[in-house]
Amino acid sequence: MAQTMMIAGHAKLPKGMAARDVYETLTVTAEIDPHYGVIVEASCTLATEHAHHFINQLLKGHSLREGLDVILDVIDNGYHGKAKDALMAACKDMYYYYTELIEEKTKA
Repeated sequence: MAQTMMIAGHAKLPKGMAARDVYETLTVTAEIDPHYGVIVEASCTLATEHAHHFINQLLKGHSLREGLDVILDVIDNGYHGKAKDALMAACKDMYYYYTELIEEKTKA
């Protein structure tokens, strides 16, 4: 089994964002410890390196095993920009893929 796994979530970016000039969608990726569901590192396709670092700091250390509410709460309280809804939607999408993977593994 891999030491970590990568999961990505996607959401449409709002109009008027610098990142939208490069990407149509926002992607949030998370490297996850498969045993505990803890986010080891996270990144996103926002335009600045500072935003990438900030999102990493917001998500790092949270366990997807404990659900999505805490992650959505830290984004809601920590990120104040046009991409907030897209970040939250991308995290929901990422969480969906995580739960699908866990479900597959428990059936196997």
